[in-house]
Amino acid sequence: MITLGIDLGTSGVKALLLDDGRIVATASAPLSVQRIRPGWSEQEPDQWWRATCDCLDALKADQPRTLPAVRAIGLSGQMHGATLIDAHDAVLRPCILWDDGRSAPFCEQLERAAPRLRALTGNLAMPGFTAPKLLWVREHEPALFDRIAKVLLPKAWLRWKLSGEYIEDMSDASGTLWLNVAERRWSPELLAACGLDEAQMPRLVEGTHAAGTLRAEWVARWGFEAPPLLAGGAGDNAAGAIGVGAVAAGDAFVSLGTSGVLWATTAGFAPAAERAVHAFCHALPNTWHQMGVMLSAASCLSWWAGISGMTEEQLLGELTPRIAESPGCWFAPYLSGERTPHNDTALRAGFLQIGAGTQRAAMTQAVLEGVAFSFRDARDALASAGTHLACADLIGGGARSAVWSQVLADVLDMPLHQVEGSQHGCALGAARLARAAVDGELIFPKPARLRSFEPDAHRARRYDEAHARWQQLYGLIRQAPAVPA
Repeated sequence: MITLGIDLGTSGVKALLLDDGRIVATASAPLSVQRIRPGWSEQEPDQWWRATCDCLDALKADQPRTLPAVRAIGLSGQMHGATLIDAHDAVLRPCILWDDGRSAPFCEQLERAAPRLRALTGNLAMPGFTAPKLLWVREHEPALFDRIAKVLLPKAWLRWKLSGEYIEDMSDASGTLWLNVAERRWSPELLAACGLDEAQMPRLVEGTHAAGTLRAEWVARWGFEAPPLLAGGAGDNAAGAIGVGAVAAGDAFVSLGTSGVLWATTAGFAPAAERAVHAFCHALPNTWHQMGVMLSAASCLSWWAGISGMTEEQLLGELTPRIAESPGCWFAPYLSGERTPHNDTALRAGFLQIGAGTQRAAMTQAVLEGVAFSFRDARDALASAGTHLACADLIGGGARSAVWSQVLADVLDMPLHQVEGSQHGCALGAARLARAAVDGELIFPKPARLRSFEPDAHRARRYDEAHARWQQLYGLIRQAPAVPA
C-alpha cells in the first residue's frame, strides 16, 4: 500500500511517499517565520499551503506513477499554534506559533480562571500553549476575538484545506490546554475559561482513525486514481515517535530539531506539571506520553553558524572526533526562553567565560554541550516524575552529527541510537498513521539501528560535575537586567 506523509514544520514542509514500509521519495519546501516584535513568532497559513503544494508538485514530477496510487494521507504538524478562522472560513490573522512568548502574562490568569487546569491537562499554563494565546487575543484584539468561529492548530488548518473538514487528533489537541487528556475529550470548563466553547473546536479523532478525504479539486490537480483517505495524524513529536516505533511504555527518543524533546511513552496518563514535564495523549488509542521540551536545540547551532559566518558543517568540522576535555566557556541555550524545567519565557541565551584566547571551536563545543545540558535537565525532570530511561533513539537534523550525538550520550549517561530514516521521522510517522487508518493494523516496527553511541564513563563523570556548575547559569541569566528592544 502506498501512503503519503506530510509534515508541517516550523522551518519547512516535508512530504514523504511510503510503499509498504519503504521510503520511495521525499520533497520539501522552506517556510519563514515573522518576528515583528521581540518575543513574537508568527506565520501566514497561506505560506503553509503554498509549501505543501510545492512538495506535492515535486512528487508528482518525480514519481508520476507512484503518487497517483496513494491510498491515504497522514498529517504531522508543529504544535500549539493558534490559527483563527471566521464564519466564512477565512483566516483572521497570522498564526501565533509555539515559540511565541507574548501571552506569558496571561498564564497565571488562566490558572486562576481554571483551577483544575493542571489536573485535567497534566501541564502548567505556558505561553507556548494555545489557550493563553487566545486570552492575549481577547485582551488586545477584542473585535477580532468576537469573530472567531474556529480555533485550529496548524495541521488542522492544513487538513481543512485538503479535505474541507475541521478535525484534530488527540496528540496535537493535548497541547492546547483545552483537552481533558485522561479522558481524551474537549473540556467545556477549560474552554469557558478562555471565553470559548466546544462549537469553536474541531472534531476529535485518534491519530490512527479516518479523518476526511481529499477534496475533488486536489484529486484532479495531483492526479490521484481515487480520493485518498486522510488519517487523524499526530503532533510533530507523536509523529516522530510513530516513525521510530516508540509506541510501548518505556520507549524513548531524543529529538534534536529546531526545538528539543526528550520523549517517553507511557501506558497511562502520568502528569508531572510541577517540573514542567508535559503529559500528552499519544497518537495511538489508550496510550500517552511524557516529554521534556527545550525551545531551542539545533536552532542554537544554526544561530551560531549565522553569527560566525560559517555553515553548521564547517563549525562541526573544526571539532575533532574527540572534542576537548573542556571548552573553557559556557553556553546557555535559551534563545527563545525555556520550558522544561524552568517554564521561563524571559530567559535568553548567552556565552560566559569568554576570554581573549577563546577560539571559535571552543564556542561551538560550548553550544553543543549547553544544549546537551538542557536535555540533562529534562532527563532529571522526567526522573523526578518516576520515569527513568535506559536508552533512547535519536531523531532530528542535529542527530546527524556524530560529535553532537556522542556529547549527548555522555551528558545523559545512556546509550543513544541513530536509526534508519530518522531524518524523516515526522513525515514517516504520518505516512505510517495513514496506513493504519486504511487497514486498522497498529503495527509500527522500530527502524534498523545505524550507529550506537555508548556513554564514556570518564566523560560522563566529568559532565556530571560540569552540569552542576552549568546549572548556575540559570540564576545568573534570570537576574540579569533585560536589554531594551
